[in-house]
Amino acid sequence: MKITTLEKELSTNSYPGRGIVLGKSKDGKKAVIAYFIMGRSVNSRNRIFEENDRGGIRTKAFDESKMEDPSLIIYNPVLKLDGKTIVTNGDQTDTIYDFMKEGHCYRHALLTREFEPDAPNYTPRISGVVKPNGDYVLSILKSNMGKPQCLRYFFEYPAQAGIGHFIHTYKCDGDPIPSFEGEPTPVEIDGYIDAFTSMIWDNLNEDNKVSLFTRFIDLETNEEETRIVNKNK
Repeated sequence: MKITTLEKELSTNSYPGRGIVLGKSKDGKKAVIAYFIMGRSVNSRNRIFEENDRGGIRTKAFDESKMEDPSLIIYNPVLKLDGKTIVTNGDQTDTIYDFMKEGHCYRHALLTREFEPDAPNYTPRISGVVKPNGDYVLSILKSNMGKPQCLRYFFEYPAQAGIGHFIHTYKCDGDPIPSFEGEPTPVEIDGYIDAFTSMIWDNLNEDNKVSLFTRFIDLETNEEETRIVNKNK
């Protein structure tokens, strides 16, 4: 696969849905993480990110009076455990956390889960884990060409300076919305956290973007820089 840019991937797709980017900074010193959410419905757009008490973030209703069904939109997208950072688009974050806490692999956790029960879209569950040395894994649990049969894919990557991989829930907008296809897309990682954050936010579709989380982790000191951007303020 050819290495592309996040700008191109995001600016040419009005609805990638929820997306995860994992990689390594160009100087090779930091692990890089991004997670964003988008929405088409009032319920999906009525959200913000805020920090949780386990080293990550949670989603929260911006206006509680407009919350309709929290089951698939309120969760912990990011959690930390023993130097590892877990990033997902649903409550499987907690499933991975619980399995890893018991000494199991993230794969074992995801073998107990499948795509979201939101027929006919069957939204994929995308997940990633960043290891203390910067290496990372990604996964997608998706329907079988729109049929309610779960296909599970796992990808493992050694960290490479200036390179990341991007996976998202939907191939593009549609009705029903088509699931992501193929391997995670290799993308360039460039710039410090503020420039990286602005680049992603500015290239997400203005009508559909909701919230963005980014984090740079120093691989020597484990110091973290985190940014949260919410459309709802």
